[in-house]
Amino acid sequence: MTTGSLHVVLTDIEGTTSSITFVRDVLFPYAKQRMAAFLHAHQAEPVVSGLMAEVCQIAELPASSGPDALAAVLNQWADEDRKVPPLKALQGLIWRDGYESGALKADIYPDALAALRAWDAAGVPIYVYSSGSVEAQHLFFGHTVEGDLRGLFQDHFDTLTGAKTDPGSYQTICAITGYQPDEVLFLTDNPAEVVAAHQAGVQVVAVQRDGDAPLAVPVGVPVVSSFADIPAAMQPTP
Repeated sequence: MTTGSLHVVLTDIEGTTSSITFVRDVLFPYAKQRMAAFLHAHQAEPVVSGLMAEVCQIAELPASSGPDALAAVLNQWADEDRKVPPLKALQGLIWRDGYESGALKADIYPDALAALRAWDAAGVPIYVYSSGSVEAQHLFFGHTVEGDLRGLFQDHFDTLTGAKTDPGSYQTICAITGYQPDEVLFLTDNPAEVVAAHQAGVQVVAVQRDGDAPLAVPVGVPVVSSFADIPAAMQPTP
């Protein structure tokens, strides 16, 4: 455990700042139901056509594969919870339409919001690291039930930085942000991410929300059910 050397917060989203059910039961079905129609409508646009080409390459499909075939692959990846960059990017584009239309509003735990606002007010830099694309993260925090929260965060990272289960990803984030690993407090509900960050030398607090399965984490890693329960010795200071 740290003795007060923490100066920056790095946080996950799903299951940490916000409920898993919103992502699982609202966002994922919303994108899945609209994937084929979205590809049909936007396939001529450079960004979307580029992402479709990536899907063909990763799935080893003919470059001529149409929207319906690609949507089937993408939705299968979504069902398998695959962290494939073009899938995440396309989901983000679909969610953008939903957020901007008002059909989607992201949730956030009250204890997480209170802590984030307190850290921000104290001058503690806050970063986000999620398997969802940076685009999706901006949309999520820009359209919450509590309004636009994007101003709380310095920057965002996704799987383009590296897998969240790879210790090297956390070292990369430290190098980009200019902090030493032991100056970073990482918050996540995923045991594999806890282990990876811990191995990278990052200070970690595991977040186990009500109803979640007990987390198996390395010895010395605190497990809390609320941001309000983060040990005083692990509270970051500017």
